[in-house]
Amino acid sequence: MFPRLKERRLCSGSDVYSVTKNKNQRSCTVASVKGVDSVDSTLLSESYSSDVVDGKVGTQGVTSRGISVPKVMIPSLPSEAKGDAVAVIDSCLWEWKPKLNVHYEKSGCQNVNSAPILFLPGFGVGSFHYEKQLKDLGRDNRIWALDFIGQGKSLPCEDPTSRSKRLDESEGDGNNVLWGLGDEAEPWAKELVYSVDLWREQVRYFIEEVIKEPVYIVGNSLGGYVALYFAAYYPQLVKGVTLLNATPFWGFLPNPVRSPRLSRLFPWAGTFPLPSNIRKLTELVWQKISAPESIAEVLKQVYADHTTKVDKVFSSILEVTEHPAAAASLASIMFAPQGQLNFKEALTGCRMNNVPVCLIYGKEDPWVTPIWGLQVKRQFPEAPYYQISPAGHCPHDEVPEIVNFLLRGWIKNVESDSSVALPLLDYPESVEYDVVKELEFVRQGVKKSAKVQFYGSMTSQWERLGMFLKSRFQNGVYSP
Repeated sequence: MFPRLKERRLCSGSDVYSVTKNKNQRSCTVASVKGVDSVDSTLLSESYSSDVVDGKVGTQGVTSRGISVPKVMIPSLPSEAKGDAVAVIDSCLWEWKPKLNVHYEKSGCQNVNSAPILFLPGFGVGSFHYEKQLKDLGRDNRIWALDFIGQGKSLPCEDPTSRSKRLDESEGDGNNVLWGLGDEAEPWAKELVYSVDLWREQVRYFIEEVIKEPVYIVGNSLGGYVALYFAAYYPQLVKGVTLLNATPFWGFLPNPVRSPRLSRLFPWAGTFPLPSNIRKLTELVWQKISAPESIAEVLKQVYADHTTKVDKVFSSILEVTEHPAAAASLASIMFAPQGQLNFKEALTGCRMNNVPVCLIYGKEDPWVTPIWGLQVKRQFPEAPYYQISPAGHCPHDEVPEIVNFLLRGWIKNVESDSSVALPLLDYPESVEYDVVKELEFVRQGVKKSAKVQFYGSMTSQWERLGMFLKSRFQNGVYSP
């Protein structure tokens, strides 16, 4: 959520937004369009270096340094306006622990014998970020999308701390009081900390108590980290893991189980109540990062194609920031300890337990750059790795047609014990070699396309690294 400053600023928040605040409400106007719910993401767009031609991604075909790339037409997303069948999304609550209700969305429950798929969100978002998967993949699969405790709509329903009379008087009428900044933790929140260990156990109990059978887990960013971490601990509950630009690390403070002596040097690690100095810092930081212009700036960073409509995502994130527990939850997340396994160890655990892994990464991600995906491929060479361009940090929302197509094909490959070829490959044996194809689809009556590169198991890591560095330097966008 912290904006990353770049030499080439895409769009100034002050140029886009007119923000009005008063004591009890916050409104936002984007250009001439009024109201959060009617935000048009095209107003947030400015083009920059990527495979974009005349502002339309892929409309003139994608080539690899002048060499023609085979084109493949893939299905478009179903359109309710055109009368296409769309899976119905149900919004649900599951009480995991006292005062901690887990929000999740599901679709396709009538597809009894289909593959069950669980989607885990990235940091700062929730199940709403997988609407395009719920509506599309839910037509022939059973789909669940989860909100992590402390994020999305899985924030606590009560203040996890009690406030002294002195604090109550200093807050005035209390209309804008932030939860979690009190003097003492409530009994149900004394051990509460929003860590990856908590989310790992949340996923475990959700699968055991709600889904009630092993699932395919798909995770974006933080969700990818948790998916891999969970699969390493509970491989018996996982049929396969798909990583969508998974963050390769999470947490700053040492884990008390893994490093007990080192962890003692840090007396506070995300629990409630927050120390007084952290409370003040939280209020200052939260005021900045929860502002609409800051949210818009982050969205412009993580989406490579700025014509992607993000109005629903924007309004959903803004709605979460209005919850009184959101600020303290952020502080707990940022100061929570690391997991008991790091990303590399979790990946090793999945490989040792024969958990199938698939990698789908957006090439233009400014945060999880392609080098991280290549490192995963190096450690897990049999994992299929698809790199999409242009696509940023959230390929499932930016190019859902391609991600859904790849997910369907990969699951069919796993379910058939590899007798069905992987997506983009003509034969199962082709898995050893690199393949590049241009996938075309129609979105709102306009043909679009993106280049997808499959990295085979025979290509050496040095060759992949060389190709990556060459493409970065030739495009003039290389940065450490």
